[in-house]
Formats: sequence, C-alpha cells, structure tokens
Amino acid sequence: MFGLYIHIPYCRSKCRYCDFYSTPCPDGVPEAYIDALCREMDRFSPCGSTPLRPDTLYFGGGTPSLLTPAQAARLIRAAGPVPGAEITLEANPETVTPERLAAFRRAGVNRLSLGIQTARDDSLARLGRRHTAAQSRRALGMAVQAGFTDISGDLMLALPAYTMAELDETIALLAESGCTHISGYLLKIEPNTVFGKRPPEALPGDDAAADFYLAAVEKLAALGYAQYEISNFARPGFESRHNRIYWDCGDYLGLGPAAHSCMGGKRFATPAGTAAFLAAPAVYEPQGECTAEDYIMLQLRLSRGLSLSALRARYGVSFSSEKLRFLQTLAEHGLAVFDGSVLRLTPRGMLVQNSILCELV
Repeated sequence: MFGLYIHIPYCRSKCRYCDFYSTPCPDGVPEAYIDALCREMDRFSPCGSTPLRPDTLYFGGGTPSLLTPAQAARLIRAAGPVPGAEITLEANPETVTPERLAAFRRAGVNRLSLGIQTARDDSLARLGRRHTAAQSRRALGMAVQAGFTDISGDLMLALPAYTMAELDETIALLAESGCTHISGYLLKIEPNTVFGKRPPEALPGDDAAADFYLAAVEKLAALGYAQYEISNFARPGFESRHNRIYWDCGDYLGLGPAAHSCMGGKRFATPAGTAAFLAAPAVYEPQGECTAEDYIMLQLRLSRGLSLSALRARYGVSFSSEKLRFLQTLAEHGLAVFDGSVLRLTPRGMLVQNSILCELV
C-alpha cells in the first residue's frame, strides 16, 4: 500500500486550538499552489510525468474544501490513483454547498471528512470555528445527497465547560446524519496556539477528560461504531485505509509545506512556509528512520494491537522476560489484553499509553 497526502495550508481563519501549519486565504487556493503540487508529483514520479498511482489519496489541511472542484480534479488526475483508491477530502461545514459537493464527487473524491467538533454553538464559538451546529447538520445532509457513502465526522471531547449532555448531542448529530466513521479527540492545549497563550476557563481536569473519552467509546460502540484505533471509530468496512498506512509504518508521501513522509523506512519532511514551496522545488529534510520504537507506539494505537512475532520479524526486536511480565501486569489490571503473542490495549490502557510506552521502549 502506498498513500499520498496533499497538504492544503490555506484557511479563512485560524481555530484557537490549532497548531497545524496554515496561512490565511480569503479568496481560495491560488492556482500557483496547484502548479507547485503538480511539480512535486513529477519529481517523485518514476518516469517524469507518469502518475504516482497511490492506493489512497488524502487532502488535509488547512481547509482543503477551499479548493475548487476543478483544482481537486487536476490533482487527482496528476496523482493517478489506482482503481478503487480511497480519496479523502477534509471539509469545513461552512465551505460546502450541494453543487460543490456533487462536483467534488464527480472529480473522484469518494470519502469526506467533516470538521463537526461539537453540536453546541457556544462551544464552536469558543473554539474559533466559523460554522454552527445547524450548518453541520446541513453539510452532512448535503454530503449524503451528493452521493457520499463514506463520511467521517470529527468529535472533539473535553471542551471548556463540557458535559455528558453535549457529548450525547454531538454523537446523535453525527450518527443520525449519515456518518460511517467518527474521529474522537480530547482537546489538547498546544503552546503555540491562541489557547496555549490564553488558556480557556472551565477546562475539564484529567480525570474528567478520561471519563468523557471512556463514555464516548461506550456510546459509539452501542451505536455500531467499533473502536479500531485510539481516536477512531467506524461502522464495519469504513475504517480509514489511508491512516492505516501511517499506523503500519507503510510508505506514504506528503506534499506541501510542513508535510511529512516515510518511504522505504526513511522519514523526511518539507519545512513550513508556503512562499518557499511556491518559489522553488521543495526541500525534503531527513527525519531519521521508522524504528522499532515507532512501530510499537503506532501499533499500540490500534485495537488489534501489537504482534510480537511481527515486531521480531520486521525489526529483530523481542521483549525481555521482565517486559513480558510487565505486559501480564497490564492485563491483570485491565489495561491490556495479552495472550502471549499479541498485546492489545483496552480503552483504559489507551488513556495511559505514553506511560506504558515508557516501560516498553
């Protein structure tokens, strides 16, 4: 499997919690940026302008729904994904219309990821989101009408003054409006964000945030959304194929400023800065190798867990008897399931994954 990530760094405004690289864009994505992306695809093509033929293609951002459908179609043609490829476009609810969604679908996009976050308008305003809950509901309805059968919705947990009622309302909005996939994240305060500089009031503590997470896992499971990764839940057959490439330490190429890649076990990244990306061929800075430690961390994000035989076959790494005893202790305390060959963290174990990794690596 080979995945292609295309970063669209443009946004109409910056959300107060966001630390992803983005740049203001009041008038849409410049055509010069599309030209630069196509230039970089040619650089990685095996024979000049030969398509890259990815198995998955992901438009992330920023706000990729600021692309015109014609621009998206041009990039998809240049990439030349294999038949049946998963092609995802992230979208903000206030940026879509029935006509644009239908045109994105005709262009080849077959999976839509909508940044819903919450069903409460006051919470959306605190986050700096530009849409309302009513716009979220309309956007999901328009996506279904446009022919999208694979729709993911973002669910942000433990917001300021958060309650179980807000969680229930947001899950109901997502589940009743056609989402086949839900990504659920705890709000994280990053230092170089508006929230990092001026933390909001009434943030839930760690214990309360854990309770919201565990409640979301349980409520989503009851509605048929199985947890397959620490932050991701899907109805059967709608797991993200693109993200699975990341978690399996597979091959993926990221194009655009601040995009990361891993090819042949070697990691590299393009520095942030749209102007530099537009002006000249992009720089790809080495970021080291995908190590056994990376593999352990990423596999333990998955509900299917870490296969010890796969770890040994891929990296020549085996756990010591002391670490195997530690895995048994995790199982005894309900933080993991361990049968001697596969370690699977439970939802409670996923909450303390970093502490578990410190013991293992």
